[in-house]
Amino acid sequence: MKILVTGANGQLGSEFKTLTAKGSHHTMYFLTRAELDLSAPESIVEVLSKYDFDILINCAAYTAVDKAESEIDLANTINVESVGAMAQYCNQHNKILIQISTDFIFSGKGYLPILETDQEDPLSIYGSSKLAGEKAIMSTMESFYIVRTSWVYSSYGNNFLKTMLRYMDERPELGIVMDQVGTPTYARDLAQAILNMMAHPSFKSAYGVYNYSNLGTASWYDFACRIKDIANKTVSIKPIRTEAYPTPAARPPYSVLDKSKIQDVFGLEIPYWTNSLQSCIELL
Repeated sequence: MKILVTGANGQLGSEFKTLTAKGSHHTMYFLTRAELDLSAPESIVEVLSKYDFDILINCAAYTAVDKAESEIDLANTINVESVGAMAQYCNQHNKILIQISTDFIFSGKGYLPILETDQEDPLSIYGSSKLAGEKAIMSTMESFYIVRTSWVYSSYGNNFLKTMLRYMDERPELGIVMDQVGTPTYARDLAQAILNMMAHPSFKSAYGVYNYSNLGTASWYDFACRIKDIANKTVSIKPIRTEAYPTPAARPPYSVLDKSKIQDVFGLEIPYWTNSLQSCIELL
């Protein structure tokens, strides 16, 4: 298949490049932000029309969660208008769209792993914009996959893992939030899962919304402690409550995703989060 990936220099886009660099059966095209500017929705059709592709994987997004509270228009332009333009183009030209979405579309006020069918209730502008992007796709086309994920990290880009490793070398003590619970997700595992989905016989028929994160649960405090242990750091890590670390955007307190659907439909084997974290830290 011929696959076009946006957000080529981001965490997930970079992992797709790494995984398909050698021995891929697909023809891959990668577009950076400079080549496909999602802040200019009017340019989407012109850029996409330059490429002969079967599948569009949209890894590009506005992801500055706190900044989105003051950059509402920009967040909506990138996460809603441009996504809608991609969906319209793909629908008109019989392309499959794979959109990456987020646990932030939920309020996280429950205590059970979140199903694809659970009621959305975002707490932030970022979450609202990603949900509106999902709805723009759903109202436009049928040949789509929306893959919701959470707490993504990688050896590429900026993320919690790399920030923690830097802080652990710079500071004697860190206070990390312990009352927000989810699942750290290695972007390489997510990219591999999507590649495996595309190779599955059900790919051309099992369209819809799917959850994907690594297995297991953790708080941000747990995440930081495991980073410290694997990387052999000596920093002291103290658990703190959310109110002790106020941010412009509210975070869902519980955002563990139920992965049963994607496992059942595509037969995926999902790694446990601590194992994947070890692999990523070894790369770093």
